[in-house]
Amino acid sequence: MPLSSPRGVLAANAGPVAPLRDASTVVLLRDAPGGIEAYVVKRVRTMAFAGGVFAFPGGRVDPADSAVDVRWSGPPVGALMGTLEPDPELARALVSAAVRETFEECGVLLAGPAEGAERPLDLTGPGWIADRWAMERRELGLGELLARHELALRAQLLAPWARWITPEVEPRRYDTRFFMAALPPGQTPGELSGEADRMEWIRPAEALERHTAGLMAMLPPTASMLADLLDYATVADVLAAAPGRAIAPIMPKIVIADGAVHFLLPHDPEYATAAPPADPASATAIIAATAAGPGHSAWTHGPNDAALTTPSTTPEQV
Repeated sequence: MPLSSPRGVLAANAGPVAPLRDASTVVLLRDAPGGIEAYVVKRVRTMAFAGGVFAFPGGRVDPADSAVDVRWSGPPVGALMGTLEPDPELARALVSAAVRETFEECGVLLAGPAEGAERPLDLTGPGWIADRWAMERRELGLGELLARHELALRAQLLAPWARWITPEVEPRRYDTRFFMAALPPGQTPGELSGEADRMEWIRPAEALERHTAGLMAMLPPTASMLADLLDYATVADVLAAAPGRAIAPIMPKIVIADGAVHFLLPHDPEYATAAPPADPASATAIIAATAAGPGHSAWTHGPNDAALTTPSTTPEQV
């Protein structure tokens, strides 16, 4: 959930609710001696979209993600997405966006041979690197990439996990579907894209500890995904748990209370009656103060939430 800027948040309170944009995010996982590790990138601070925060690969759905030329293997889109998205056309676009964004941002391709036996993909050659940058520049589509290399999108590598919606007070709003995915055998993340200046594989517990200490800025959905992973010992355990999850949309509400900015989740008792700030001028000052520097929180959790705080940032992404 974004807290884009003090004046941006409060200006949105007085105007119409911004329309939602569909988006996909992939939590890429691997098994390590110390347990599960998740792949995160630190987005460059100059970006208007979630600048300066640690996040998972992902982004909004592009019109090209609805292209019918994307080869598909694995479960049908309806079986994969279930109630997460009942519209089959949008569901397919969300999955395509998840695969495209993961390849663009970290060079990992959730695909396999279109025909024949499964085999690890070698994405280290110059042709693959050129294709990746061409995709980032929107000069090459996912369907064309897969056809060029005789591959198919492997839907079975993605496990739908959660759905977060940006609060109504925000000027930019996203309806983001989160997927868990195992790092495919033989692949490693490549060079960073222009959207990030740092990457790392990190244990969820360590990431949350650094986040709570003000050393690792992240948005509430990112912290929530990491907190979910604490319950599992292996990546296989995570993926096995996905089909049984009841996925309901989560849309936090932003409120000002006791001189601090809070977000409430649907299970919080105050959620149903929460109202936006009544005094924009004083609320602007409070938000600016809570975003003063490392260790300060521009988001604090509701009474029933644990370890979901976000140090100072100016993000604009779910």
